[in-house]
Amino acid sequence: MTLEEARALFPVLERLAYLNAGTFGPLAQPTAAAVQEQLDADLADGRFGKEYFERMLDLRKQARVALAGLVGAEPEQISLTGSTTDGCNIVLAGLDLQPEDEIVTTSEEHFGLIGPVHASGAHVVVAEPDPDAILAAVTPRTRLLALSQVLWTSGRSLPVRELREQTGVPVLVDGAQSVGSIAVVAAGLDFLTISGQKWLCGPDSTGALVVADPERLRVARPSYFSQSAHEPSGSFEPTAGAARFDPGWLSSAVLAGLLAALDVRPDWAYERAAAMAARCRELLTPLTEVVPGDATLVAFRADNPPGLVARLAEESVVVREIPKTGLVRVSCGWWTNEDDLDRLAKAVAA
Repeated sequence: MTLEEARALFPVLERLAYLNAGTFGPLAQPTAAAVQEQLDADLADGRFGKEYFERMLDLRKQARVALAGLVGAEPEQISLTGSTTDGCNIVLAGLDLQPEDEIVTTSEEHFGLIGPVHASGAHVVVAEPDPDAILAAVTPRTRLLALSQVLWTSGRSLPVRELREQTGVPVLVDGAQSVGSIAVVAAGLDFLTISGQKWLCGPDSTGALVVADPERLRVARPSYFSQSAHEPSGSFEPTAGAARFDPGWLSSAVLAGLLAALDVRPDWAYERAAAMAARCRELLTPLTEVVPGDATLVAFRADNPPGLVARLAEESVVVREIPKTGLVRVSCGWWTNEDDLDRLAKAVAA
């Protein structure tokens, strides 16, 4: 599949320089068609009976296999969630941390991670998003590193696997801005969250949690999918693998759409996105202060970020601001082309 053929699958790209996959990726026609086909089947045939539930369970199985393959994990290590925040909450609740325990995180994490970190009840240590600062914050009381692999603010990446190896402390990795945008390998990471609707261009409310060793995490928020057998008292035998952490039902339509979105991705997705991010930095550097970063998010400073984002939108260029930072953020995906970036640079310079 050529770039032109791939871009033709995304109707929105005909009108917009769509540079906001860090929030929501563009939807491809096959993704929307898969969702609609499943909804049409539900409408015509109803949502009941053996055939329907077998179809739903098979879609869940297919989604685990596809997401596991994306990050080099085993399907048994995949819990299907509705968001990366779901994944963070599952982990933080299941670790049973106490007030005397410490979690080391950074000052540039998304609330989807630090909200669950705070709610865990452990003592939170906030370090600068720098490997040396993170290492210096670790003490004998540290029970978890809670870190983004790619910071949502600047696009700077953190060496999460190396930090795990150097500290020996389990790591919860927020993969919202990494999985699907750069090559990610789950090996060596205790917990990794995945967003379906961002860089994977899947439907809303899709995602996953990779759990390296499901037996070492308690099921703190059980759903029907958590048990293979249960007693009237509520005691239960956990489902095998990370499926025990599934927080609940995902509609067959969104699962079908997620599978279609994953199937759309070309083999050259990572290389193309990296090249477009490098080109974006090259075009913006003479025009404004570009924040150092090494992933597919490109952030730059602006005097009035909300005003600039609104003005760019009038020029059919879709980006976003990062509140309270003075930054505007550009998401460069594998579907991005030179014309998108030229339109961005021209509008910024105006």
